[in-house]
Amino acid sequence: MSVPLLKIGVVLSTMAMITNWMSQTLPSLVGLNTTKLTAAQGGYPDRSIGVLPANPEESWQVYSSAQDSEGRCVCTVVAPQQTMCSRDARTKQLRQLLEKVQNMTQSIQVLDQRTQRDLQYVVKMEDQLRGLETKFRQVEENHKQNIAKQYKAIKAKMAELRPLIPVLEEYKADARLVQQFKEEVQNLTSSLSLLQQEMGAYDYEDLHSRVISLEERLRACMQKLACGKLTGISDAITIKTSGSRFGSWMTDPLAPEGDTRVWYMDGYHNNRFVREYKSMADFMTSDNFTSHRLPHPWSGTGQVVYNGSIYFNKFQSNMIIKFDFKTSTISKSQRLDNAGYSNTYHYAWGGHSDIDLMVDEGGLWAVYATNQNAGNIVISKLHPLTLHIIQSWTTNHPRRSAGESFMICGTLYVTNGYSGGTKVYYAYHTNSSTYEYIDIVLQNKYSHISMLDYNPRDRALYAWNNGHQVLYNVTLFHVIRSEQL
Repeated sequence: MSVPLLKIGVVLSTMAMITNWMSQTLPSLVGLNTTKLTAAQGGYPDRSIGVLPANPEESWQVYSSAQDSEGRCVCTVVAPQQTMCSRDARTKQLRQLLEKVQNMTQSIQVLDQRTQRDLQYVVKMEDQLRGLETKFRQVEENHKQNIAKQYKAIKAKMAELRPLIPVLEEYKADARLVQQFKEEVQNLTSSLSLLQQEMGAYDYEDLHSRVISLEERLRACMQKLACGKLTGISDAITIKTSGSRFGSWMTDPLAPEGDTRVWYMDGYHNNRFVREYKSMADFMTSDNFTSHRLPHPWSGTGQVVYNGSIYFNKFQSNMIIKFDFKTSTISKSQRLDNAGYSNTYHYAWGGHSDIDLMVDEGGLWAVYATNQNAGNIVISKLHPLTLHIIQSWTTNHPRRSAGESFMICGTLYVTNGYSGGTKVYYAYHTNSSTYEYIDIVLQNKYSHISMLDYNPRDRALYAWNNGHQVLYNVTLFHVIRSEQL
């Protein structure tokens, strides 16, 4: 440390000055004559090397003064011969000299004690300064660690908030749409007010019949607009990660407005518990659910919730069961004649997926295979109340070669596989009993699709992809013929 070294240097300088003073001043204090031998006499630069008596046999003389290793002054004196008289004047001078030397020795001892004390103080201060330096270093390191922890926490929070950006963008778009609707309603209200004033004289019955006719035409137009040909599928939107590798989840396309309950079924066999979540938001953010116990375990992942009931294939049978959630009872059951079951005609991934129930704009459907159709896909439209077959269509597509399938507007769409690169490549149109090969990419984000169903209310595909619940938006091409309105 710099401070202790400075004080030690001062002490040593003080000791050297005292020694030099004694060597130069002490002889003159007692009146002794000294002879200075200089190196100049021998050809060397002028430098004092000691003090010698003029005549060592006549008197006491100070020979030399020096400083020992501890900084104390040491004087060398040449004593006279023993025959000198003790009352000689020089003896008195020697006595005085000795007294002065003793006094100076005592002073030097006191100074040495003070020096030692100061040195101990300096050493103590040096230890304290080192301790403070260590503490400052620790404080600096702790400060850096705290900053790093805070930065890490902020980064983690930003990572949590980043997925909300697309949601906020959708909310902004919805808000703009609502504002447009609001403006259109205001304009329509104003127009109706003016129309009411202008048509005040019209007959009410005639006006009412015109309104009914307009409503029917609008409903027919919406019916045409709701259906169309599949032309595109969006990228996968992951809603949640939960459950095993296989399962199914869905919402009710005929649920009342505001009813957004989600139904969740984990596994493909030997399970009979269905979870009910109050809303999509509740399903995404929590594990709060109501559990419903079915009277029989289900088979495969082809279940569907429709108009408040769940339709499923009873395990190890070709029996279709309709279970009412309100009454917790079986409201109807019906065998699907000739349909294969228990992994006879399953999808390519297996999993007892012989019978796949699905819903589109036209109602309830069953997709399966029979021996009579050589294991190729059969499409049957079912009555939702009686479960009787209304009409069936036989296709030329082997069911075991299909990855998954779904119905949109009376057309069955089939994928080429369930893992790796996936696409929709086969379509069978029940309205014309014809088929075609198409090429629509389906992003298989998690490499194993064990459930794929269309919801006509949401215009979206629901998928179970290797323990992830995923949504796809679909693009439909609409053709509206005005002459039919």
